[in-house]
Amino acid sequence: MNNHLFSIAIHGGAGTILKSEMTPKKEKNYRDALQEAIFAGIAILKNGGSAENAVVTAVTVLENCDLFNAGKGSVFTHEGTHEMDASLMEGLTLRAGAVAGVKHIRNPIILAQSVMNLSPHVLLLGEGAERFAESIGMEKVPQEYFSTELRKKQLEAIRNSGKVALDHSVSEEIHKKRGTVGAVARDKAGNLAAATSTGGMTNKRFGRVGDTPLIGAGTYASNQSCAVSATGWGEFFIRGVVAYDVAALILYNKFSLQEAVRHVIHDKLGKLSPIEGEYGDGGLISVDNQGNIVMDFNTPGMYRASCKEGEPVFTGLYEY
Repeated sequence: MNNHLFSIAIHGGAGTILKSEMTPKKEKNYRDALQEAIFAGIAILKNGGSAENAVVTAVTVLENCDLFNAGKGSVFTHEGTHEMDASLMEGLTLRAGAVAGVKHIRNPIILAQSVMNLSPHVLLLGEGAERFAESIGMEKVPQEYFSTELRKKQLEAIRNSGKVALDHSVSEEIHKKRGTVGAVARDKAGNLAAATSTGGMTNKRFGRVGDTPLIGAGTYASNQSCAVSATGWGEFFIRGVVAYDVAALILYNKFSLQEAVRHVIHDKLGKLSPIEGEYGDGGLISVDNQGNIVMDFNTPGMYRASCKEGEPVFTGLYEY
């Protein structure tokens, strides 16, 4: 691939996403949202901007859309609040920034970028992360900003069950939607970056944190291999160190990007011992240092879009 060409991919979560359960209007809304996000990232890369800024911009658009479980559309905890996680990593120097359990930050991915660029730390938690946000002049918003009627109904449907759900749908047939958003990119300078953001699990308790803010689990980027953003049941992705594992298979085992992703998503995750009778399902998006893009999942669908410079934008919701 020409070293001066860019590549970008985004996702809005993986899970039981079935065309039979999707109205034409709802499908159009998802595709429009995915296109808005990826074109925002493309605009930066086309003008020679960095992969870092492209993935943050794309994820910010997704955080501002209540269709996805991140930012505006974040699900409710058991207590009826919203706790959001996000992370960012750039591949040139392996710098990273992340936040977990923030409650009043409109765009957690922007705060994660600030942690990376304006602090000596990688991961800030809860109230401390919000104090840091205040110290750099970032606006805080009330919890009501994140509260949507759909998310309230999802919490009510499961609140007293003692269980948690990922982007739990009121319709039981499509309740397994793994709600997270993310973006990966390679810019014209050849640098990689990955960003991921989530509202976590409906009905989560005790300050539960998933893979999204954990570098190496839900997010990873290295110019020596690839950039990865994952979506799925976070506990499995943490146990499998999924994002880093894809990069390691490329770097040390000389796998291609497609081989590495397929092994991790289709072989490794499914062999982990189950949690509450469920196995490690989900997916990820990735781009390697040559600009190759792989978006793969072991579920019936994943909200996703991708583009290589000079080629048309692809958007997908369902299985291939």
